[in-house]
Amino acid sequence: MHPLTALLNERDWLLADGAMGTNLFALGLAGGASGERWNLSEPARVASVHQDMVEAGADIILTNTFGANRFRLALHGLADRAVEVNESGAVIAGRVAAATNRSVVIAGSIGPTGDILEPIGDRSRAEAVDAFAEQAEGLRRGGVDVAWIETMYAQNELDAAVEAVREVGLPFLATMTFDTGGRTMMGIRPQEMPSFSSCAVHGVLGIGANCGVGPAQLLDSILGLRSTADPEMVIVAKSNCGLPAMGDDLQVRYDGTTQIMAEYACMARDAGARIIGGCCGTTASHIAAMREALERRPPAAVPDHAAIEARLGPLKITLATEEAIARVKEGGASRTHRRRRRRT
Repeated sequence: MHPLTALLNERDWLLADGAMGTNLFALGLAGGASGERWNLSEPARVASVHQDMVEAGADIILTNTFGANRFRLALHGLADRAVEVNESGAVIAGRVAAATNRSVVIAGSIGPTGDILEPIGDRSRAEAVDAFAEQAEGLRRGGVDVAWIETMYAQNELDAAVEAVREVGLPFLATMTFDTGGRTMMGIRPQEMPSFSSCAVHGVLGIGANCGVGPAQLLDSILGLRSTADPEMVIVAKSNCGLPAMGDDLQVRYDGTTQIMAEYACMARDAGARIIGGCCGTTASHIAAMREALERRPPAAVPDHAAIEARLGPLKITLATEEAIARVKEGGASRTHRRRRRRT
């Protein structure tokens, strides 16, 4: 059995880690520099981010490879070292996971190419598949448990990434970012991801939303996903830690507190997410608060928009209708029964 599936069969929720990039900036990474280069030049610092997340309670850690495809690496003179950068990132995470006394899943982060694919853009699908496959091969060599395709905004690029990881032989999860009027940049709504994505027919281990414009809006995306997804589908929620703001020292910081992220984690679980974590701005302190809240607070009713706004702040765009929330509530009891039956 796949290690991620095994953990999900034991527990109703798993905790994914927080941000990599913003935590590397806190360790001295210069603005505009390649965080992925640190897999080669500063592996101890990268490992320290993973270690902090594991100690905070993360069950899943994502490799420092989000932008490690040949097109993004070319901006830093590393295009010909894509396999090496990805393999190194996987090895660093694997060493941290191996040193802990509990099961920690290593997820190989794969972000967008940075280009728009044809017919709107100039990058061909074949080029994207080749780049993603090269990245996935490095992650496979480094020993990841699963590919984590994230922050996708276009269906054709998501399909290219799925084709690539399947070609390499990696199991996978996939998340999109719904941040432009409650849709992806290319107009996909949360409700459309399961039905239009090639993921569903290729044995995806989980689908979800990441990044975005803060916890409240991401919860609305989770409600939208849950309203149309197969009831057995694992839903992933990985929200930004609030919104970024530039301080007087010209450093970007996110305004989400540990209390806000703890509230978000519990509400994401109640909305139907089974893998919950943080994205940009999320530190180990936030992850620790999320873990403590998830362990301490019992499950509650599926949150509606009023509850989300009362606890997390205003929703700028709402796409998950009250009817969709009702469908999620109706399915909640039967899903809980099935989970308990699997564990027995």
